[in-house]
Amino acid sequence: MTTLEQLSQAVAAGKSKDAKALTQRALDEGVKPGRLVDEALVPAMAAVGERFKNNEIFVPEMLVAARAMKEAMNLLEPRLLAAGITPKYTALIGTVQGDLHDIGKNLVAVMWRGANFRVVDLGTNVPPAKFVAAINEHRPQLIGLSALLTTTMPAMVETVRTIRASGCPAVKIMVGGAPISQQFAEEIGADGYASDAGSAVDRARELVGAI
Repeated sequence: MTTLEQLSQAVAAGKSKDAKALTQRALDEGVKPGRLVDEALVPAMAAVGERFKNNEIFVPEMLVAARAMKEAMNLLEPRLLAAGITPKYTALIGTVQGDLHDIGKNLVAVMWRGANFRVVDLGTNVPPAKFVAAINEHRPQLIGLSALLTTTMPAMVETVRTIRASGCPAVKIMVGGAPISQQFAEEIGADGYASDAGSAVDRARELVGAI
């Protein structure tokens, strides 16, 4: 088994120490940082997302895999930046105004990073104007809106409306959260909906044209 294959397995299994050591070994062997991301880390997190969608693993397993990926990326990011290699796509994500829940949002952010998106996390209780300002600043291709409470669904409606009316750069809007459905997403004019973090990666890639 190659070092890249071992690294991919270590990340998927959530073995942080092994992921760090194998990343360093691959670098010592002369493997390019970009290749490590594309051929080991991204496939590993894709496998994790697929298993999550199929209810083969749950939130704790996703989090330990994300931690292992982060250990690898801590070694790779300085080298990627030095080589001028950055993710092709940028995504903003945040929980809408009035809602302080962030577990689902955090999982989606982790999975998007694992799919090699640059992710700007705006946190929770984010007012529409802050989303618009962040779009103007970061020029993302995708924005993710999260809500857990039915009482904050109107805030999601208002956020989508505000973004569309703001004149900011064109961006695909994706929504999700426990009370959100495909029908609701269509009614408020969102471009996409995902029911879980694993599906959120597939939908995000579709929306930005990565697949």
